[in-house]
Amino acid sequence: MAIRQRAIQAEDKQERRDAILDAAEQVLADAPERVASVAEVASRAGLAKGTVYLYFPGKEELLLAVHERWVEGFFHDLIALVESEPGVDFDAVFALARIHLIDPPLFMPLAARCFGLMAHSLAPASVLAFKQRMAARMERAGAGVERHFPAPGAAPGLEPARGVAMLRRSYALTLGLWQMSATAGSGACCTMAGPQLPAAFAWHYPTELEAALRTLWRGMIGSAASEVTLL
Repeated sequence: MAIRQRAIQAEDKQERRDAILDAAEQVLADAPERVASVAEVASRAGLAKGTVYLYFPGKEELLLAVHERWVEGFFHDLIALVESEPGVDFDAVFALARIHLIDPPLFMPLAARCFGLMAHSLAPASVLAFKQRMAARMERAGAGVERHFPAPGAAPGLEPARGVAMLRRSYALTLGLWQMSATAGSGACCTMAGPQLPAAFAWHYPTELEAALRTLWRGMIGSAASEVTLL
């Protein structure tokens, strides 16, 4: 789709920004092991390099924006689920995580890279703005989660802020287990197994992650509630 060189209206600017992010995703898919340059992304989008810099100060901000767009997609669907569907359970939440975070081959490598960029390469103001937007999404989604999962020995509904804590710890587990997996090292296989590896390290990332997340949610919700909502 042709994009006009001068985007005046707000919708045109959003269209241009989306085209740049689409191009960045394509470049990352071609070579996920390295950081794409602004010039490569501009060429893929059919734009001048200077045009990309009008939207993103550098390749680090561009990568973070790609990552955030994926995360935003997950939270959009999660919020829709917990605010509209009755009887949401762990399986429904985990299914969304698989669609948006676990199964896409580029998400975890880019997420890990962005955490490094936030620590060393991105401007503090950009990092703060990103975290503020993430906090707003987590708080809304967390409030929805609290309404669906009963607190142990109490009326239905987790206590305030418990839902955010569950989501935060769930994401830490999701990324941390991926970084320990063979997927993080090879970019291809999901099973850590092989003749050089001890049996204790022969595990499948999605399966191990689901078990770990179920244990986390069971512990935070309470064993009695988990028999109904998690198993």
